[in-house]
Amino acid sequence: MTIFQETMYQGHAQALTIDETLYRGRTAYQDVLIFRNETFGNVMTLDGIVQLTDLDNHVYHEMMAHLPLAAHGAAKDVLIIGGGDGGVLKEVLKHPVDNVVLVEIDPEVIGLSKRYFPAVSAGSFADRRVSVRLEDALNYVAHADRQFDVVIIDSTDPMGPGEALFSDTFYADCRALLRVGGLVVLQSGTPFFRPADLDGLCRRLEACFGAAKPFLAPVPTYAHGQLALIAAGPSEAVLCPPLATLTQNVASIGGRRRYYSPQIHHAAFVIAAALRHSVASG
Repeated sequence: MTIFQETMYQGHAQALTIDETLYRGRTAYQDVLIFRNETFGNVMTLDGIVQLTDLDNHVYHEMMAHLPLAAHGAAKDVLIIGGGDGGVLKEVLKHPVDNVVLVEIDPEVIGLSKRYFPAVSAGSFADRRVSVRLEDALNYVAHADRQFDVVIIDSTDPMGPGEALFSDTFYADCRALLRVGGLVVLQSGTPFFRPADLDGLCRRLEACFGAAKPFLAPVPTYAHGQLALIAAGPSEAVLCPPLATLTQNVASIGGRRRYYSPQIHHAAFVIAAALRHSVASG
């Protein structure tokens, strides 16, 4: 039996059986392994870290997309940074947006995702509202001549090609692209193992955007099964509107979501706050 083992934190690892190796190679930016697992279906790893599986990708993608769009309520122009698998893109396009720009540095990630995870993007790259830019996101946000209502930073962890997407300069450039009332969402790793890093990142984002709050997405194949995401914007009230407002803002997409709901929107912030407190005081 062949085993894939991912070790991200000292003393902790997870293992998945490789029932069939579907692809192994290196792009210009990172090592890619795609394999079949009897529980999670197809699995993609980048530089030895699980990024995507058939079984649980929808939790991450729905929370990254629906939470900021439901909170905003009137987003027309959306920027997705990274997200070459097309999962966040698919969820964003369920909303009545006019334009989506997706900036991906590694074109091979898009091609491999279309081939081995076709249901994740489900043809979203062909939508007339979508513009794909194959370039470094640092360059794009520094020189873009347009503004957005929501920026979604669907990056890898702060290492390799994703490292620069956690810098204060990058966040400031993203802030400059936002219209008044605009929101940004990004992933920030597993809070149970790195609570100080999460707190530090929230403070940096607060200084840049005005308010920043972590929320959780339960994704079994990410270390510890809990991924911390952060929403940032002009105020905490904007990030987490009343349930009635959120319900109205997602009415247009109806049942085309498997995990996100207005109730989960609220609960994800509450659970993240409780986890931060319990780890800090433990």
